[in-house]
Amino acid sequence: MTTTVPPRATTERPPPHPRSAAGPTKTRRQTGRHLLLGGIALLWLVPLLWAVYTSLRPYSDTTRDGYLSWPRSVSLTNYTDAWAQSGMAHFFWNSVLITVPAVLGTLLFSAAVAFFVSRFDFRWNLALLMLFTAGNLLPAQVLITPLYRLYLLIPLPEWMSDSLLLYNSAWGIIAIHIAYQCGFCTFVLSNYMKTIPKEIFEAAQVDGASVWRQFFQIVLPLCRPPFAALATLESIWIYNDFFWPLALIESGDKRPITSALANLQGQYFTNPNLIAAGALMTAIPTLLVYFALQRQFISGLTIGSGKG
Repeated sequence: MTTTVPPRATTERPPPHPRSAAGPTKTRRQTGRHLLLGGIALLWLVPLLWAVYTSLRPYSDTTRDGYLSWPRSVSLTNYTDAWAQSGMAHFFWNSVLITVPAVLGTLLFSAAVAFFVSRFDFRWNLALLMLFTAGNLLPAQVLITPLYRLYLLIPLPEWMSDSLLLYNSAWGIIAIHIAYQCGFCTFVLSNYMKTIPKEIFEAAQVDGASVWRQFFQIVLPLCRPPFAALATLESIWIYNDFFWPLALIESGDKRPITSALANLQGQYFTNPNLIAAGALMTAIPTLLVYFALQRQFISGLTIGSGKG
């Protein structure tokens, strides 16, 4: 008679799963990545925090103890003085009159060109897109001399410019911003429009929709995410621009808000604390635009990136 011996219970543990072994390594990598990104963000914020710290200190305090000392008093006097001395309200309105039409015009013209090169197939399709994009590769300093001479030759009616020329007028700044920014916006919008299914346009054609109707009633509503992203970028770039108004506007009272900071500098004396307060106030509108369109800005930059 044979007896079967039951198997002995083993106390050996099963080998660890490969994922469990890689878990600590992955956690350390994520921690290191977060620390690196946090350090870069802090390093990026140092100039902003230093400007805030400087703007809250009186000039006499920093002159006596230095900028690296602990402040004896903190106040908003520099902000009120910068607002009053620079005429910031007037220059801010000038920036609005330049930024809003320039952004709207850039998006409209860029969307039209992007729709044309992405919707229709023709021989010079890619060359036309490259031509618009290549315009952003030229630095503004290279274009200023021929552009300055051209602005002195283009007449405008009196209701558009008191100088009767494109030079020394807000229309000239708006025009150069639209022309200079259309390349980048056309490139982004064309990549996004290529992701729109062609069946939508075919169905619209069957229903008798013209090309203009397809553009205004189908394409533009579908392009809201990239429009929000580009509107955020263009508003910041155009609002903060100082070079074009400095070169193409002669009258100081017609220049945008970036020129208001020049009014805070004297010929023989400059108050860095006052300039820091003025610079922070000029940055507030761009921060408001970014925070208002933050979600659309991030999603709009990623949409359409997978298809060229």
